[in-house]
Amino acid sequence: MTTSPSTLTVHPVPAMGAEDVVVTADGTVYTGTEDGAIWALDPRTGSTRRVADTSGRPLGIELLDGGDLLVCDAHRGLLRVSPADGTVDVLLDRVEGRPMRFCNNAAVAADGTIWFSDSSLHFGVEQWKDDFVQDTRTGRLLRRDPDGTVTVVLTGLAFANGVALAADGSYVAVAETRGRTVVRLWLAGPRAGERDLLAADLPGYPDNISRGSDGLGWVTIASPVDPLVERLGSAPM
Repeated sequence: MTTSPSTLTVHPVPAMGAEDVVVTADGTVYTGTEDGAIWALDPRTGSTRRVADTSGRPLGIELLDGGDLLVCDAHRGLLRVSPADGTVDVLLDRVEGRPMRFCNNAAVAADGTIWFSDSSLHFGVEQWKDDFVQDTRTGRLLRRDPDGTVTVVLTGLAFANGVALAADGSYVAVAETRGRTVVRLWLAGPRAGERDLLAADLPGYPDNISRGSDGLGWVTIASPVDPLVERLGSAPM
């Protein structure tokens, strides 16, 4: 079987640090940049428009019912953002009485449950390299139920990052960027509650992960393995 080569088109965004993207049913692409802006891009024309400002650092972006966006803001926590009028509402900025340091990425289940990552208990987005070098393993995977209840589901993750759900809801996966793994937590079936690795010993540091329209899990690799970082992480304290 032969396949035609894919065409790659680069669409500039009017600010630095574009992170996650999400695509709506009509093809509009949303992303956030380091200045706090949320942008809507029309891939047919390449035009962009600024639809909101989180006054923070938006990272992961997901779709919510009704056309709003769920934004993981590294400074402000979980946000609900309306592209229609730019309204920004804080859904969650504290867990167990403590402010989140590094809200990073999320996945939204069909019933509205939000699974999201907090990369570090010690370092914010501006000091992510410190968490890498010190290998603090204080990342977390959390769940926010539709009634607002928040549960810490997994702890001790090596820089928790991208989050994705299986198409059938049988498991949730979270990338451990520093560990170069994708951790899987089974949610249904005979293995419910068990934790294992969906992927291990990746050739680089995984960042965002997502379930594609093909049902596969797609993992972005932020950079290849850095031998110096690996040596520092294994050095005695």
